Amino acid sequence: MTKHVYQKETDLLMKDLNTTADGLSSEKAQQLLQENGPNQLLEAKKKSALTLFIETFKDAMVIVLLIVAIVQMVMGAHVESLVIFAVLLLNSVVSVIQTKKAEGSLDALKKLSAPDANVLRSGQAQTIPAKEIVPGDIIILEAGDYVPADGRLLEVGSLKVDEGMLTGESTPAEKKITVLSAEAPVGDRINMVFSGTIVTYGRGKFLVTATGSGTEIGQVAGLLESTTEQKTPLQRGLDLFSKKLSFAILILSLVILGVQLMRVFLDGSADVTQDIMNAFMFAVAVAVAAIPEALQSIVTIVLSLGTKKMAKHNAIIRKLPAVETLGSTSIICTDKTGTLTQNKMTVVDYYLANGQSGEFSNDPQQWQIDEQRLIDISVLANDAAISNDGTKLGDPTEIALIDFSEKQNQSYRELREKYPREAELPFDSDRKLMSTLHTIAQQKLMVTKGGPDILFERSTKVLLNGQVVELTAELKARFQKQNEHFSERALRVLAFAYKEVSTNELTLADEEELVLVGLLAMIDPPREEVFQAVADANSAGIKTVMITGDHKTTAVAIAKEIGIFQSGDQALTGAELDQLTDDELAECLEQVTVYARVSPENKIRIVRAWQEKGKISAMTGDGVNDAPALKQADIGIAMGTGTDVAKDAAAMVLTDDNFASIIKAVEVGRNVFDNIKKAVAYLFAGNLGAIIAIVFALAIGWSNPFTALQLLFINLVNDSLPAIALGMEKAEPTIMKRQPRDPNNGIFTGKTLVSVTYRGILIALAVITAQWLGSQQSPETGVAMAFTTLILSRTLQTFAARSNTQTSLQVGLFSNKMVLLAILVCSGLFSLTLLPGLREVFAIPSTFALTEIGLALSLAVSAVLLMEITKLIIVKIQEPKPEIQLTKS
Repeated sequence: MTKHVYQKETDLLMKDLNTTADGLSSEKAQQLLQENGPNQLLEAKKKSALTLFIETFKDAMVIVLLIVAIVQMVMGAHVESLVIFAVLLLNSVVSVIQTKKAEGSLDALKKLSAPDANVLRSGQAQTIPAKEIVPGDIIILEAGDYVPADGRLLEVGSLKVDEGMLTGESTPAEKKITVLSAEAPVGDRINMVFSGTIVTYGRGKFLVTATGSGTEIGQVAGLLESTTEQKTPLQRGLDLFSKKLSFAILILSLVILGVQLMRVFLDGSADVTQDIMNAFMFAVAVAVAAIPEALQSIVTIVLSLGTKKMAKHNAIIRKLPAVETLGSTSIICTDKTGTLTQNKMTVVDYYLANGQSGEFSNDPQQWQIDEQRLIDISVLANDAAISNDGTKLGDPTEIALIDFSEKQNQSYRELREKYPREAELPFDSDRKLMSTLHTIAQQKLMVTKGGPDILFERSTKVLLNGQVVELTAELKARFQKQNEHFSERALRVLAFAYKEVSTNELTLADEEELVLVGLLAMIDPPREEVFQAVADANSAGIKTVMITGDHKTTAVAIAKEIGIFQSGDQALTGAELDQLTDDELAECLEQVTVYARVSPENKIRIVRAWQEKGKISAMTGDGVNDAPALKQADIGIAMGTGTDVAKDAAAMVLTDDNFASIIKAVEVGRNVFDNIKKAVAYLFAGNLGAIIAIVFALAIGWSNPFTALQLLFINLVNDSLPAIALGMEKAEPTIMKRQPRDPNNGIFTGKTLVSVTYRGILIALAVITAQWLGSQQSPETGVAMAFTTLILSRTLQTFAARSNTQTSLQVGLFSNKMVLLAILVCSGLFSLTLLPGLREVFAIPSTFALTEIGLALSLAVSAVLLMEITKLIIVKIQEPKPEIQLTKS
């Protein structure tokens, strides 16, 4: 098996790359630059705005509407055609703008590249543009530098690198030049550095082994290009529904046209040409009546209203369909660091030789000598600081120590001013210690912090209740046992010791025969809100899965604490996941709730595995390593404090980085889908009523119940406002107690289909009755009665459409004032058709007066009342029967 870069000896790597410790010559570097190309990410070819605009017209329903609009334009119905064109154009422009906004992921990745680099060429240090770096170059690193390429470390001096963007870990990685024998994930490759990461401490020198697209960050860019954004359940449902509806409408229009033409020829009309044109125009009008032209606009508006609600819960939607997708989510794959946790190391426990642990007194005046000495050492043997503006500077672990002191009301600044540093032995990753010299109580004291195992071995005495005593085997065993206990809780532990010295200088030899004081244990703790959020997700039927770059022990400990990892669950590392076949992963997928030490490829594989099971998956993250999975997931959720790469790849950004905000957004998403269903059901129940009335009239030989202009007026003017108003309904009380909906179910399933059909039939019966009553006077009055009854019943149907289980009175007649406003506006628009001059345009005879309007209104109200009464009957029937208790007399 070919060895990886981190498994080879450095001299062999240099030989492979044809370089030396003095670096490449300028000539050789220039040659390699021509061969390998610049050290920058390649940009994938993007679709032009024109191409994206054209692609929006591939939808089946859009194609039918285009054909209808063109036919109307040819036949002189210019106004109706222009309305349809305007609606379609608006939808296309919005779609293109959203797509273009989402194409920033690779651009954000490029911004992470270092602009310049310190390189060794022919033994001379020089600064060059980072894009000119080639494999074989020797790069010099200092604290604060961006790493300009991937490479193998040749020298380190207490080098620490923040690799959180690739690994998700909150603490900087300590680097060594040790050769690794086994395969290791990115987070465990301690002898390598990676492009785009930041040096936080120390110095180093490394051999460049990969540049541009060959780097780890380049591979992330490749994954971003290869992943495909998923269509939302709503988009898939509407696509399928559009195709079926378009086909059905085409057949229906052809049948109606055929019947109309047959009548023309059988009746022997004097003006056959005009009658044929009228028949064709009516068939087109039926098609327009059946297709809700404003459907896409209404869906877009309802989704936009959802985005405003989500913004109030700190969830910013970048891609509009994500609003509805959230409501369908059944799996949330969440990162640990910064999402479930606070993303800052915090001291949570301590231990002294007398067994004292737990809570520290927040009154320094009450501290015993042992407690005071522990705090003194943690603050003095420490390089972290807090600036005047509150910015915390330094290593996260050291920041946690001074935060702990401040929390106990002991100012770290006062201690440092009282006991200034006189000498130091900086931290070194090999000896894992840091020591500083101070004068405390007229004594020269060297204070030391470091790894517990190191200090246990270097200590010969211990501070016990203010007295320095021998560190017996029993006392050492207690410390070791407590250290193991902290480790089992996934806590990071530091030990603290001191020693009296007689000189003003410190040497490594001084770090022996120390006086052990105690331990401090810290962790990146869970957010307080996360506990309830995970519980709420469980009650809503949503499974939470932790996917992190952290170690398995730490990840499982956090997952157990917040309720993600339950009895019987499994945890896998990225390496263990790589050993599983797709079938094996599918088999154990439901049981695995924690994935640790994972790579970007692992994250995508996990998301795809859930998608193959038909689950709608959400993925949270904040680092560059999260971006490909954020794009692959049904909905990617980036943290507000995360990288621009993650935000650009995501569909939603949490401004407060709060996992609890996701659950609130899910509730809004579920409500949005409910409201879209209500709006769509409203539209199609009205259209169905009209079509049934038309088919009935044709079947029994009546005249057409509507003119083409009447149908267009109802469809383009009467439908939009009520449907939008329904999109503003409040959430049902039990919305977060039900299971996520099946993404394979269409919009019209179950109760919704029954409700649409039933309401459509009632509207049709009212219209048919109205036409029959009007026809007793004249065919023209029959048409006017049918038109009036249809428009009034469709308008008043808005009340019934507010809920499938509750009447408008139960929902609250005034709980959605937009419904009342929409009904008033639609009624006002209808009244315009009764004005002199417009009556003739809409084929309403002069004999059509208040009596006929009152009769039509009565029929419309009766239809709506039957809809509401039926709900009450169905709910009553479905109520559980109380159990009858039989007792002996």
